[in-house]
Amino acid sequence: MNNNVNTNESSIISYSHFIDNLNNDAVTIRLKSLRRLRNLIDKGETSEPERGNDVNNHIHTTYSFSPYSPAKSVWMAYTSGLITAGIMDHDSIGGAEEFIEAGRIMNIPTTIGVECRADFSSTPLNGRRINNPDQSSIAYVTLHGIPHTKIDVVRKYFVPYTNERNKRNRLMVERINNLFAPFNIKQDFDNDVVPISKFHDGGSITERHILYSLALKLMEKFGKGENLTDFLKNKLHIKLKVNLENYLMDATNPFYEYDLLGVLKSDLISSIYIDAKKECPDIKEFIEFSNSIGAISAYAYLGDVADSVTGDKKTQKFEDEYIEELFDILKELGFNAVTYMPSRNTRVQLKRVKALCEKHGLFQISGEDINSPRQSFVCKAMRDEEFNNLIDSTWALIGHEKAATKNLEDAMFSKKTIEKYLNLNDRIAIYKNKHNTKI
Repeated sequence: MNNNVNTNESSIISYSHFIDNLNNDAVTIRLKSLRRLRNLIDKGETSEPERGNDVNNHIHTTYSFSPYSPAKSVWMAYTSGLITAGIMDHDSIGGAEEFIEAGRIMNIPTTIGVECRADFSSTPLNGRRINNPDQSSIAYVTLHGIPHTKIDVVRKYFVPYTNERNKRNRLMVERINNLFAPFNIKQDFDNDVVPISKFHDGGSITERHILYSLALKLMEKFGKGENLTDFLKNKLHIKLKVNLENYLMDATNPFYEYDLLGVLKSDLISSIYIDAKKECPDIKEFIEFSNSIGAISAYAYLGDVADSVTGDKKTQKFEDEYIEELFDILKELGFNAVTYMPSRNTRVQLKRVKALCEKHGLFQISGEDINSPRQSFVCKAMRDEEFNNLIDSTWALIGHEKAATKNLEDAMFSKKTIEKYLNLNDRIAIYKNKHNTKI
């Protein structure tokens, strides 16, 4: 975390109180606290953070899994010096309206989206490892720039999928309980997992929630430090990386449960994972839905992983070995865009992806995948001039969202718009200039 705002002594107490309340259970209190913080800034009692040209279109919130509510996410984006912020929760648009309002309060342009897993079984990618570490034929995809008039439509669209996901979540909790029965450790889905989610407010429950709940159980039983670390290494036979072992040996580590979660997700998920099927829309249906609501459909490029940025992925090969075929398929399916994260990949990978996007006329979107307090909201790799196009595309994305909210026919990838501006670069330039318009 990086709160750069300076405070004078008279406002320290109220400032801390408002910060704490950004993660309050009530959305009204979260937004009220954000307004009070904005007021402190406007009065000059706290200073504005330094700003550069940093953007982020992939911020997870508590409506999927994150340490940050939508309001807290916007505050973190603001204090980190971002000039734009984008919400991207798994299978949920529940935090979007709060995120939009928080952006208005802090005067940060926002964009809203949803990430989900889609089924590619009906495509030539059937049976292949795509961008999902846990399962073949299933890939992560995103909806970007969702028109605000379609928030309720998106909410309803994901309800049956989240219900199916929870059936599988319950089965995975059972697997964990069977695995940990010899150690007298047991979770209850309704009493341990659901309460740490925003499910009853329209959020989703992910594997991270389940493993975070398990992390809390392990900390309760073994405490922090040597006993827990020994259990992981000698009973669960997990080979801890040096930096992670150091984190877990430090009982004063403020991010302890998140570091433990990362270890569990990286090394335990294969033992408890159950293949997702019914909770994953068919990719052709997903793209059809995206087109119907005027959103921008994007494939989430992962690429072969060496050392995971988030610390929760093993070294593994993904779509790189057949990437040209992949892009042919993405174009044929009707994807509008590819989203990628420069800090995650090598320059060779990024140059190849960028070139393939340009070859196939695919819009390029980027953002730092935020779901842990150790992660920076700023992707410093995007400061390379090589990726200036990702800054331009962010403003175009925001311009699209505003235009499509007013009139779906004015969406960036509508039939009308494409006929008027066939060249994608022309469209990006046009929509980049629309970001200043009001919704």
